[in-house]
Formats: sequence, C-alpha cells, structure tokens
Amino acid sequence: MTAGEPVFSHYTRHGMFSFLKRARWLLLCLAIASPALAYQLLPGEPNKTGTAAPSSADPLGRDTPSGTLYGFLQAAQAGNYSTAAQYLQLSSARRQTQGEDLAKKLKVVIDRAFTGDLRRISNQPDGTPQDGVPLDRQRVGTLTAGDVEADLTLVRVPDGNTRIWLISSDTLTRLSDLYDQAAVHQVEAHLPHALVSNSFLGLQLWQWLAILVAVPIAAGLGWLALQVLRLPWYLWARYRKHEVAAAWNSFVRPLWLVLGVLAHGVLVSYLRIPVLQRHRYQQVAGVVAVIGFNWLLWRILRAVLNNVRQRAVLAGRMGTGSLMILGERMLKAAIVILAIFSVMGTLGFNLSTPLAGLGIGGIAIAFAAQKTLENLFGGVSILGDEVIRIGDTCRFGDRVGTVEDISLRSTRIRTPDRTELSIPNGSLATMNVENLSRRDKLLFTTRLGLRCETSSDQMRYVLVQVRRLLYEQPKVQTQGARTRFVAFDASALTMEIFCYILTRDDVEFQAIREDLLLRIMDIVDSAGTSLAFPSQTVYLGRDLGIDKQKAEEAAQEVQKWRDEHQLPFPDFAPTDISEISNSLPYPQPGSVVGRKPQTS
Repeated sequence: MTAGEPVFSHYTRHGMFSFLKRARWLLLCLAIASPALAYQLLPGEPNKTGTAAPSSADPLGRDTPSGTLYGFLQAAQAGNYSTAAQYLQLSSARRQTQGEDLAKKLKVVIDRAFTGDLRRISNQPDGTPQDGVPLDRQRVGTLTAGDVEADLTLVRVPDGNTRIWLISSDTLTRLSDLYDQAAVHQVEAHLPHALVSNSFLGLQLWQWLAILVAVPIAAGLGWLALQVLRLPWYLWARYRKHEVAAAWNSFVRPLWLVLGVLAHGVLVSYLRIPVLQRHRYQQVAGVVAVIGFNWLLWRILRAVLNNVRQRAVLAGRMGTGSLMILGERMLKAAIVILAIFSVMGTLGFNLSTPLAGLGIGGIAIAFAAQKTLENLFGGVSILGDEVIRIGDTCRFGDRVGTVEDISLRSTRIRTPDRTELSIPNGSLATMNVENLSRRDKLLFTTRLGLRCETSSDQMRYVLVQVRRLLYEQPKVQTQGARTRFVAFDASALTMEIFCYILTRDDVEFQAIREDLLLRIMDIVDSAGTSLAFPSQTVYLGRDLGIDKQKAEEAAQEVQKWRDEHQLPFPDFAPTDISEISNSLPYPQPGSVVGRKPQTS
C-alpha cells in the first residue's frame, strides 16, 4: 500500500483481485457444465441446411426421414402417444389397439438403446442412397439392448396423393425383445420414486442431479490428466533446456477445458438420457470443445511463433521477424474463421452454401483489391527474401536512398535530399534493386590525362610509381589492382587506374580515395609533367615547357631499370610485389588520424 492511499481502497482492490482469481475456476466449471444447462435452448431439427426448407405436404412432417424420426420423438416426449403412433407402419386396426403402447415402448428403446447420429439422417424427400438398402428405405441407426440388436429403419409408403416415411414394421417386430432387455437394465427401478416420477425439460430429476454431479468429477479428471501431461512436458523441456516450458501455463486453461468437456461427455454417456436431449447435449458440448480446442491452438501458435520470431531477431533476420508478426495475425484470423465454421458444422448446418458464398466473395474481393493484394504479397516476399533491410542504402532504379520502413503496402526510402520516397511493394518486388550496404569492398576507378608533351619514359615512370602506390597502400586490395596507359585522346595521354578499397564505410572510402588522388598528383609532378586540360589553351606568356632536368632524371631512372633487367612491364615481378606490398605508411606520417596514443 502506497503512502497516502486510503486503507479502504487498498483492501477493496485486494478483495477484487482475490475474487477474480477465484472466479477463473468458477468460469471453467460453468463452461464444462454449460452443455448440461443450455442444450434445451437449441431449437429445431438436427439437419439444418441454411436454406429455406420446402413446404411439407404432410401435416405431421413425414415427407423426409429426419422429419419422421424427429416428429415421433417430439410427440412421444410430449406424452402424445396417439400422435406418435401415426409415425409407425401399422395397419389402421392395429394402430387403434396397439399404437400408443408400441409408441411408448419404442420411445423407451430409442432413448436407451439407440446408436447413431441424428445429424446424418437425410432431410431430402427421396432420402439418401445407402449401400445394400432399397431406395424406399433408410437405415438411420441401430438399436442394441443386451444381446438383442436391430436396425432402426424407415420405409416410404404411399398416403393418398403423397408419399410419407414411417418407422418400418421390421423394426417394430423386434420391439418386444428390445424393450424387455432395455427394461431389465433400467436404473430407475433402484432410485427413489420422487427422482423418477418428476421431470424437467425432458429429463428426470435424477438425470439432472447426475449431470450436475458429473461437473466437478469431470473437472477433477481433467486436472489429473493435466498433471499426467505436465510431467513429460517438463522433463523434455529440461532435457532440451528449452524455454517453451514457461509456455505451459498458457496452455493449462484451454487444455483443461477440452479435457473436462471430454470427461463430462463420457460420464453423461452412461446416463442413457433421451435421444433428443442427448443430441442437443452433444451439440453444445461439441461447441464448447471446439472453442476450447481453438483456444488451445491459438495459445500454441502464439508461443511457437514468438519463439521463432525471437530467434530470427537474435540472428539478425529482422525481415523474418516482421514476417512472423504478419503470419501470426493471418493464422489467428484463419483460426477464428475455422472455429466459426466448426461451430456451424457441430450445430448441424450445411456448410456447402456458406463455403460457396465465401469462395465467390473471396474471388470478388480479390478482383476488387488486386493492387492491395499485389502490394501485400510483395511485402511478404520482400520480408521473406530479406533482399533489403531497414537501414540499408540501396539504388532503386535511378534513385538512391536509405530504407526507413517496410510495411505491408509500401517501403519508405530516405533520399540524400532528405525527402521521403514511398515505393509500393508490388512495384518494388519486380524492380531491380541494388543493395549498396552489402558491398564487401568499394571500387576506385579513374582516368587521368597527361599532357601530350609527356615522353614515353615519363609515362612509364608515372605508371610504375602509381602501380607501386596501389601495392603499397594497405587499404587497397593488391589482387586485381592495375594502372594502364589506355588511349591517345585529342588533348591528353590517358591512363586508367582500377582497384578495390578494402572498406565498406563510404566516409572512410572517400578519405582513402582522396589520399590516393593526392599522392598521384605528387607522382605526376615528380615525373616532370602535369595533367592535361580537356580544352584548348591559348598561352599569352612564355611557355616554360617540360622541366628538362626532371625529365632527364626520369629517363635515367627508366634506363637504369632497363639496364638491370628490372623494367616492371607489363608488371612488377611477383617477388617485388610481395616485398613492397602494404609497405606504404597509411595514414601518412604526421596525420592526426595515424598518431599513436601517448602512454603515461
């Protein structure tokens, strides 16, 4: 509690936190119990098509197999056995005398011995073709009681001007044996009369009590299953020394919900609740299980992608990290859509129409947002390939700039003029991009023009000394460095210098280039010549011409190389290159950059 904070406010907030912490487990139990509490709220038939159903010519809805079975169960559940007898294939006389009794027994047998899925029963007037079953019959499930087993089949018979579906007489012939076996195993015979005789929403009181008691039992079984799963998880994470062990806490709640719902469904299956209530329970339990599974999938996806993104960032792959964020958002959206369609399928809706509409809508959106999608996929390809990164200096066509941001739609570039250039990712993905920041060395090349009065020995002297300079400079790559006399131009004798500077920093490159150019000027001057001007010059004064003394000295030096067979043309001898390589002091003596720090 901070100073000056009211005591009442502190304890109120502490109590609120404690209440919320306890409420988490209450909400979990309610989620597990929600199928038992809410399944009666689901209306209608188990086969939902999502389209308007055709009008029924039969007042009892016996035009389709699902309408017949569902109508019989509703009438029998309401206690209207005379109406329920109208769904049985009986003669008029037998329906009058035995119809209600047979309907009552069949309701008991179906509730206790039916095995099948009401959602798979055909909702079409002609039924659904089945292997080994005539076209006028439908096998909708199996009735199993003790050692007696029979198929629950429907038969299509004429009724005036229409054809209706009825529960077949073949099934009714086995009804007596099935009922005797089902009655033998009745739990109600051993329960208090009050719990059996009273019912609520189609379930007897003892069944409601059993469903509610199963909630904490299912939660406990789910918790035990979590503890069993926790041990190998931690052992594996400890063996691999993996950080995902910390993610277990985020998986606990959704996994507990899924395991609890599954355990509750297994417990409820032993209660043999009526078919309609069982079907609705399974629908709601399935919805809760789908929600829990997608919740768990969401948490797993988040943990895995966070781990991968952190590894990519630590490895310097920032583009991959950004791409993982985009992928996480897209996968989460896909999980939500999958959960919605899974819930609709669990509730019995026909998904063919929504999926077709989704496909057509997706095509329409793709055509309408063609440029947007082009830029989106362009951004994905740029981030995935890591052709450029934030901070890289690149040439985009005829523009040069530094990458400041790569978004899903465009890439923003800061130009040397300090303006911001935005390039759509779709165009950038098809553009030739030259990444200047990824050069391992920088190219230095220039062409020098000496005066036409320069003699051949003077040219040889300049070529040799410049070549020596490149070999001596420690920041110049010796391999591939060259200086050549290349052309007689109109007003100059042209020589070309080509080499690579061993640096990636542009500022350092400019300093090294400046040093080389200055030293080349000294070499040209020491040879007794000068650089040519690319223009015609009218001399009004006396032309001093070439320095004869320096020219003579340069000629003597070249003659000395020639006499000693050391003339370095077309190049220096390999032993000479190895001897003079990187021998030139750089920076020059006296430079403030090359000054050694003073030691005390």
